[in-house]
Amino acid sequence: MRTLLAQLARFGVVGAVGFVVDVGVFNLLRVTLFDPATIHEGPVLAKVISTSLAIVVNWLGNRYWTFRKEARKHPASEAVEFFVVSLVGMGIGLGCLWVSHYLLGYTSQLADNISANVIGLGLGTLFRFALYRWWVFNPKRTGVKRDGTPVEASAVTSRGARTAASRSTGAATTVAGTSAELGSAETPV
Repeated sequence: MRTLLAQLARFGVVGAVGFVVDVGVFNLLRVTLFDPATIHEGPVLAKVISTSLAIVVNWLGNRYWTFRKEARKHPASEAVEFFVVSLVGMGIGLGCLWVSHYLLGYTSQLADNISANVIGLGLGTLFRFALYRWWVFNPKRTGVKRDGTPVEASAVTSRGARTAASRSTGAATTVAGTSAELGSAETPV
């Protein structure tokens, strides 16, 4: 439980930095390059760009700080999974913005911020934390427990390795409990 609370706190700090990037870039783009008076899809385009930048900031923070003990040695597949989860989270925020702006007709900058950066970001954050913890940075997948110690091989894998080793040397299985687990004692060849 203590580890979960510590991760939630670090996730919150990283998320706050990402939030500042996301909201700042979104509002800057919305009032300049992607003003809805000039470009009809401006708010959505601004949100795609701002969230993409925030995803990069969040991946770096979460990989090297929040979930550093669970980070894999080879970050490529981890990064792909992180970005897939983040893109779905971005879709949640974009969906909220789209419904508010285009379906309900709330087109003010305040309405866009509430729908995208309060409601959408809140729902997306819950989704992302759950999937980062249970899929992307899961200790069973990374080979490291949440406390930083290596995950041991499963009993079946260990038992199979010991049995194979004893067969190759021609020696009887001497590891305590292995013969009972296998159902019979191995005999030397």
